Amino acid sequence: MEHKITSTIITFNEERNIERCIDALVPISDEIIVLDSFSTDETVAICKRKNVRIEQREWKGYSSAKNYLNQLASYEYIFSVDADEAPDTEMQNEILKIKALGLTGIYEVNRMTNYCGKWIKHSGWYPDVKTRIFPKSTSQWEGAYVHEELVVKGNPKPERIKGHLLHYSYYSQEDHRQRADKYSELTAIKMYKRGKRVGPLKPYISALGRFVAMFIIKAGFLDGIAGFTIARISALSNIYKYKELRRLQHESNN
Repeated sequence: MEHKITSTIITFNEERNIERCIDALVPISDEIIVLDSFSTDETVAICKRKNVRIEQREWKGYSSAKNYLNQLASYEYIFSVDADEAPDTEMQNEILKIKALGLTGIYEVNRMTNYCGKWIKHSGWYPDVKTRIFPKSTSQWEGAYVHEELVVKGNPKPERIKGHLLHYSYYSQEDHRQRADKYSELTAIKMYKRGKRVGPLKPYISALGRFVAMFIIKAGFLDGIAGFTIARISALSNIYKYKELRRLQHESNN
């Protein structure tokens, strides 16, 4: 029995990505729903032009947004994607085959990131396996601040879908640094609320460890200049994360 899929997308100022994302989802989706947190660019206009369902709601965090989207879905199975992602042709064909056979359990995909025009195959960024297709009735997104996690009742073993979820993540080094620092700040808050405390050398020790892990151990050097840049910015953002955690510590002590 063929199952239907609702594809869900969260947006905020994604005019650069959303059309590509929707176009890649149309062949495999029975419904596409976009949850927008009041974009100020052309995101909403593009979605309306593409005739997908769009709802707007103030931002309450990743898990909250994704759980809200699940509630809006008309069908039991959800394909959760980000606006800067798009399944390639091989993945589209595989999803159509799985739908025809009948969806069971949960499904994971291998995401491949495009960094400033280069596809990254190392650096700890690939393979990048994510669970993205799941039944809404037994699934819940958890995580208050950042790096939301999908929790599925019974913890079933995912089935891997062939192909790639193409991730058009960063268009410039400045974009990477800004977003990395944003995630670092959110992670610092999360760590602080969990009682994590660190000393003055931790930011620099952690940054060195991050650079060595990404560029050498995880073969980022094989990604060339892009691999070096990714490792460098990741290390700098690690410094920022632990400095932010220490700032929160000092504030609480004063």
